[in-house]
Amino acid sequence: MGMRYLQRIVGTAVIFAVANLPALLHLGMPGWAAALAVPLFLIVMVTPSAANRRLPARRLRICGDGCELLGVFLVSAAASAVFEIRLFFSLFESRRGLWFGNLAMIVFTEAAVFWNGIIRVYITSAQLGLKWRIVGVLCGWIPVANLAALWKIISVAAEETRFESMRIWRNRDRKERGICRTKYPLLMVHGVFFRDFKYFNYWGRIPRELEENGAVIYYGNHQSAASVRDSGGELAARIRQIVEESGCGKVNVIAHSKGGLDTRYAVSCLGMDKYVASLTTINTPHRGCVFADYLLDKIPDSVQLKVAEGYNLALRRLGDEKPDFLAAVGDLTASACEEFNRQVPDREGIYYQSVGSKLNRAAGGRFPLNFSHRLVEYFDGPNDGLVAENSFPWGENFTFLTTQGKRGISHGDMIDLNRENIRDFDVREFYVQLVSGLRERGL
Repeated sequence: MGMRYLQRIVGTAVIFAVANLPALLHLGMPGWAAALAVPLFLIVMVTPSAANRRLPARRLRICGDGCELLGVFLVSAAASAVFEIRLFFSLFESRRGLWFGNLAMIVFTEAAVFWNGIIRVYITSAQLGLKWRIVGVLCGWIPVANLAALWKIISVAAEETRFESMRIWRNRDRKERGICRTKYPLLMVHGVFFRDFKYFNYWGRIPRELEENGAVIYYGNHQSAASVRDSGGELAARIRQIVEESGCGKVNVIAHSKGGLDTRYAVSCLGMDKYVASLTTINTPHRGCVFADYLLDKIPDSVQLKVAEGYNLALRRLGDEKPDFLAAVGDLTASACEEFNRQVPDREGIYYQSVGSKLNRAAGGRFPLNFSHRLVEYFDGPNDGLVAENSFPWGENFTFLTTQGKRGISHGDMIDLNRENIRDFDVREFYVQLVSGLRERGL
């Protein structure tokens, strides 16, 4: 850390010297120092931080260097501004040309540093997203606001560099242990209105993290919207296919949202209990949603049919054979789930566990979960933006997740939907430890 700060100080001094070269030469700066400052400036522009050379990925090295350049830009530009103001009182009357020449050199030099840094960060940072990129552009010409936006951009990108580097190093250190190398492969089952094949990656960065730690993964590959009965039938066929083709004997199912109900039906009613070693449900509405009952009761049938027709048409074009929007929604009501739980008992010999999360406030979720959170809260109480807290628990173990701050963890956060690094919750590491727990159970 000492060397990093020393290089940062030297880099700032070099940029300041080059930016104010005309004035410094006039004030008596030795010629050899000026000659040395220029090549040092070029070195800083190419390699602003030697410490970043040790980062484990090229993208992170570029992003880290971009943050370094932007940080140095803020300090050197502020110092140059103060210096130029002082020169105004001592040089402007007698050497006006020199003052303007120095100002032009400051603008040119600092602009070069800024654009070198911001381009590196913009092309490599995943966590900035579209939001902060747009904010940076819009605020770029607004005094004070541009500094606040730039500071936020540096903070987000620097934290991403630190966090992602830590994650890569951690996986490298434990690679040989294969902590996610379970006895039976994983079958990851998506929820309603989403897909895990063709055009969409449902589980975000989670599968790659699991595979880096030894997991073998399959996907449900079923339609995005159908009744629990029909989705369960598709999953039963998929489980048979996996077992027959791989010879694995059984699978460990991790199912999100409605996928948990679909899998329970396949296990209990379609004979898949002999092929399933464990079922982990993630934010599954085991007791349904009162909110869904209300919507189906209050929204006119004609409106429901119109929405369903539009959705079904779009999903058929994307590859679903028989999407059924209304059947899927109908099976998620509290009344339907109450009947479902009576008719679909758990099977012996299978390890059942469940996970749920909570948004601490509506603004913590992204659209549309920030909108639906308040509505679900009115009917069902604390929730993840779609499903109430009291609907999650099922099986021998139940894990409830939220964060210390105001944000919380949404229904979408639990599948890394937005690929967002959330403070106090590392979704990728959560799944690693979840699967590691299955391995420790001999599953």
